[in-house]
This record gives sequence, structure tokens and C-alpha cells, in this order.
Amino acid sequence: MIERTGTQILEASAARVVATMPVEGNTQPAGLLHGGASAALAETVGSIAAQIHAGPGRASVGTELNATHHRGVRTGTVTAVATALHRGRTTASYEIVVSDDAGRRVCTARLSCLVLDA
Repeated sequence: MIERTGTQILEASAARVVATMPVEGNTQPAGLLHGGASAALAETVGSIAAQIHAGPGRASVGTELNATHHRGVRTGTVTAVATALHRGRTTASYEIVVSDDAGRRVCTARLSCLVLDA
């Protein structure tokens, strides 16, 4: 999914992951950024953070993703920032904010993950 959407990871830690994705190639028929692409970007950055939190010999799997779409984007790049809300022994959750080139919020998402022994 990362390659297909053109996502580039800029920063990655258990507490915060930052990535960008081009709007071009990730649009719906009306020419706007596809809501599913925003959701995929959000789940990608949250999942990377959760996996880093899980650590070696453990795995993380998403259990819930919700996303609210605030505005449409037709061109440029969007940036997603996942910030840890909770990093526990068996669960982790992240808030993800997707913004456009002007810094306007495009989407707000929350991802919950289960942390498992691999």
C-alpha cells in the first residue's frame, strides 16, 4: 500500500510518525483526494508507530480505524502525523491528523491496535 499510494515516511518513532502522500493518483472520480486514501495513509502511519512500540518479537494489528473528512484536496501533497494517545502492554492508540500543503486539516483519524506476541 505504501508504494501504491506514493507514501513517503519522513519520521518514525513509537510516539510519532510523519509521512507524506501525493494527491495525484489517489483521487476519486470527481478529482478530490479519495477518503479511502486518507484512511489508508492514517492507518499506515499509526500502524508503523504501533509496530515500533510493540518492539522485537511482538506484532501489532489494527482493531479499529475511524476517520472524519473535513475538506477536499485536488492537488499537491498531504501530510499525516500520528501521535500516540496510549501505548500500553497490549493496546496502543494513535490520533492521526492529515493536512494539506497550506497546513489545513483534511482528515482526523484514530487508530486502535492490539499488541501481540509474534
